[in-house]
Amino acid sequence: MKKSLLLLIALILFVTPLFAQGSQEAQGPITLQFWTHEDPNRTRIEDRYIQEFEAANPNVKIVRTTQASTKLIELIQTAFAANSGPDIFNLSIEDEYAYIANGRVAPIDAKAAGFASQAALVDAYMDGILDPVTVDGKIYGLPLELTNWCIFINKKVFRSAGLDPVKDYPKTWEEMAEISEKLVIREGDILVRRGFDFRYPYYLVAFVPMVEQLGGKLISDDGKEAIVGEEAWLKFLNYMKEWGPSGRNLGSPTYKNARSLFNKDLNDIAMATTGLYQIGRIKAENPAFYESGEWMVVPFPVFENAVQDLAGCFYGHYYMVNAQSSKAKQEAAWKFIGYMLSHAEEYLKEVSLIQPTKALMNSDTYKNIPYSEVFTKDFERGHIVYYGKNSAELQTLIRTAVESVMLSGVTPEKALATLKTAAQELIDEQ
Repeated sequence: MKKSLLLLIALILFVTPLFAQGSQEAQGPITLQFWTHEDPNRTRIEDRYIQEFEAANPNVKIVRTTQASTKLIELIQTAFAANSGPDIFNLSIEDEYAYIANGRVAPIDAKAAGFASQAALVDAYMDGILDPVTVDGKIYGLPLELTNWCIFINKKVFRSAGLDPVKDYPKTWEEMAEISEKLVIREGDILVRRGFDFRYPYYLVAFVPMVEQLGGKLISDDGKEAIVGEEAWLKFLNYMKEWGPSGRNLGSPTYKNARSLFNKDLNDIAMATTGLYQIGRIKAENPAFYESGEWMVVPFPVFENAVQDLAGCFYGHYYMVNAQSSKAKQEAAWKFIGYMLSHAEEYLKEVSLIQPTKALMNSDTYKNIPYSEVFTKDFERGHIVYYGKNSAELQTLIRTAVESVMLSGVTPEKALATLKTAAQELIDEQ
């Protein structure tokens, strides 16, 4: 009897602090780790949102950490592998979907995020926007932005080469190579000015559509075959080989990202692939260039013999919440995310990010953004980027194939065979 009583007392002493700890956490203080990609314009407004939210919720502290987009992918992957992921994070859906598939993120708390119900949340967004983050009827993310890419052009660089930017801008990938040849400036083999260059880390968004224009596919409709339409893939890889240093030497993954150079207007890049957000960045980083009108936006090109008039893919960056965070942290996280995303028009005005609510897409604010009609029409010509449990790995395989033909002297035929074999193995493992 005495032993049983002692055990009961010990159990009470052990359990009571746990209840107390849970109660204390529910009441606060709560610290949320928030990891996101660099964007000075977004940092400015989100730092203000944090201050406002913390003032209204004094038991919550938000620690916002930023990294370059590509670095953030690696850091989040490493953190989750060590079971120490951030409470809130965002990535592009093709890099993010695996966290849903592997049960690493929590479903949305619709009421905490400011909606009467999940049905009301769904109704607030354009049709299909939440499909990529919906599994078995549960929604796992809210969109920070929906993005597609068009071609930004520096008119001055065009005119310096005797080209009329309005009449001569490239409508096809073949014209893109020809025009870039007229725009490049080389010192030996070094490109000191490029006509155009690709967004090399983002193969699913900007390169797979080029293959699809020619009739190829990444994955068959039934999901069983990888790298469909080998003739299309081979033509694409040949194009990239010719683009690179061992071909016409028009660009390379080894150069600084063209998009990051464009705003500076330093005569080192004429065209870059990027999204509507670039407009806000031009305005913030180089107001004189923005006001000059010496830039324009044109549609995503197609191949001359394309079987589909297809633009680049669009993708979403979705805010997600770590499933390993406590329930109190999850609720606070969704409340904070909902607060940030209640400022859709300010995100558009200040950062040129599209949060695809029905209200925003039908607003004058969106319609009055320069060149918004170009992006809207390319949205209609495009589709959502491929996303799945293996999307990040597939992107890496495509990257290896492209860079091998551009930089390592691998033949397109060999690169294609290696890509198809590796991609098929990945699909078969699912």
